[in-house]
Amino acid sequence: MIVYSGPSERKTDRTRMAGLLFVVLVIGLCANQFAHHGPQMVELLAVPVTAVLLVVIARVAGLSWRSMGLSREEVRAGVPYAVGAVVVVAVVVTVAVALPPTRNFFLSSRYDDAGEAVLAALIWIPLQTVLPEELIFRGVLQGTLGEILRPWPTLICGALLFGCWHVVTSLGLTAGNAGLRDILGDGVFGQVAGVLGAVIATGFAGLVLGWLRWRTTSLLAPIALHWSMNAIGAVGAAVAWQIGAA
Repeated sequence: MIVYSGPSERKTDRTRMAGLLFVVLVIGLCANQFAHHGPQMVELLAVPVTAVLLVVIARVAGLSWRSMGLSREEVRAGVPYAVGAVVVVAVVVTVAVALPPTRNFFLSSRYDDAGEAVLAALIWIPLQTVLPEELIFRGVLQGTLGEILRPWPTLICGALLFGCWHVVTSLGLTAGNAGLRDILGDGVFGQVAGVLGAVIATGFAGLVLGWLRWRTTSLLAPIALHWSMNAIGAVGAAVAWQIGAA
């Protein structure tokens, strides 16, 4: 039997998705603030808990696993892309760290210790950053926007929001990165330029991750790319410090 989905039903679905989008934006904004201005335990759990909460809310609102890129078929389809993303990033980071002109950009004081870099790559980055952010942005947010907008407006809106998400975390960027500090300085101009640069860079990264999610229909592919850029980059930073100290 064919069930006709009439104009009123489609309008109801879009209205429900618009309501879900509003909820996602409000909760995401609150989580971003709690993740940087709360007690230590709240800062650690704010984003991961928010990601799980938003997935539950999205499912209750009617967003399917497929719309979030999390159906069994989509996860399987994303495996080759995930492997490819990790290999490509590993090669790029290895070459960049090996070349003196680009090595300085990896000298982040956050990962000057090899043990801390490995711990971050295997635990903190995937659990606190990659998985929660991908569930929120390329899963729930992109899935919700995709029910309301066409693909490219969906990707652009998601990228802009992902860039804005990183404003707070980029406030001390130039102070903690030797390569950027040498170029921009560590004064007010350097700080502002660092924030703008970080927002543009993460916005572009969000566009690439969103496109990969759309192109592969799987959330696994952007998860792998996001993890490899952050985690392999962290290990690359530790290696850069070791080479610089040698």
